Amino acid sequence: MRPLPRFLPLLLPLCLLAQGAQEAADLRQKLAAIQGRLNQVDQQLDSLKKRRKGVLVEIQGISLQRDKAKAQVEGARLRRDQAQSEVQVIGREQARIQGEVRRLQGDLRQQVRWMQALGPWGDLGFYTTFKDLEAWLVRGRMLAWARLQERKQLDLIHRLQGDLAVKEKALKEVLARLAAEEKEAAQLQAALRLQEEKLNGFLDGLQKDEAAQKQAQAELAEEAVQLERLLSGLLVKPKGEAFEPAVAFANLRGELPQPVEGSLALGFGEHLHPRFHTKTMQSGLLISASGGAPVAAVADGKVAFSDYYQSYGPMVILDHGGGWFTLYTHLLGLSVSKGQVLKAGESLGAVGDTVDGPRLGFEIRHQAQPQDPQKWLKKKYR
Repeated sequence: MRPLPRFLPLLLPLCLLAQGAQEAADLRQKLAAIQGRLNQVDQQLDSLKKRRKGVLVEIQGISLQRDKAKAQVEGARLRRDQAQSEVQVIGREQARIQGEVRRLQGDLRQQVRWMQALGPWGDLGFYTTFKDLEAWLVRGRMLAWARLQERKQLDLIHRLQGDLAVKEKALKEVLARLAAEEKEAAQLQAALRLQEEKLNGFLDGLQKDEAAQKQAQAELAEEAVQLERLLSGLLVKPKGEAFEPAVAFANLRGELPQPVEGSLALGFGEHLHPRFHTKTMQSGLLISASGGAPVAAVADGKVAFSDYYQSYGPMVILDHGGGWFTLYTHLLGLSVSKGQVLKAGESLGAVGDTVDGPRLGFEIRHQAQPQDPQKWLKKKYR
């Protein structure tokens, strides 16, 4: 077997450092995304305070508190994973330093035995010729060089032992932080269970409360009317601000792509609400999809509305010209701004959560009147 190159031990810690730096960067990105979600939930909760109290507001408030607890649990889990990763990195570094110290100590012992065998004067003896003297001088230089290397090795061993002590201290600090992160994660997990129990308890109570069901139905009807007013207002545009697509939206019937991959949770038309036991008109599709899945614009359009809107949550409305709009509701947050122009297929947000799980609300409207989106999609939801 060929021996490993001498530079390999130097490359290994560099590779570990590069890997650790990449993992740390990924973790920072994930934590930043979670903090962004927490900020958006807080904004929605603030927006909720301005709305008139009612059944829908109470449901949304409890649901948002649950979403906030979910994000906090995920953040605590990531910080715990970060601490565990740091423990592993420090452990690998300790093992590497200890191995290097043992190697240097072994080399030093061999060097000392060789120098002891030569004696304090390098086996001077008596010399009778110039060649004997020359050999002695060469050996003397070798001893001086060996003593210099001995000092260097001793200095390196002391420096590595100092590094080891630093790593020991860092390990203790990280282990203490890990214990704190695990404790916090357990507490947040318990808080999340309480929020989920509170939400489920409220919804179960609603199923038995006929008066609350009627109130919820009235609130849903009022929201539908207000949304129509909002869309009617968007039809009135200042001169020069109208969006003019390359292809008229009306010509895209049956050719639109799906806004997100998923399955049909609730279709267009009148339905009996599964929780409220009230008849409601579903003015679009409710699509079951993976939480956080990207949502794309189905056609070229201009962002006419991007804000938190009643029980629809974060909502984006695209203006496609000619009085045509597409609506995307229950988003995870708001990632586009009013006035922004999007091409078909461009991301406008991500799938958010509802009391029934991750859902995307998708509507097509003409002059504020709802259309059945399934008739416009090239691939129907099943």
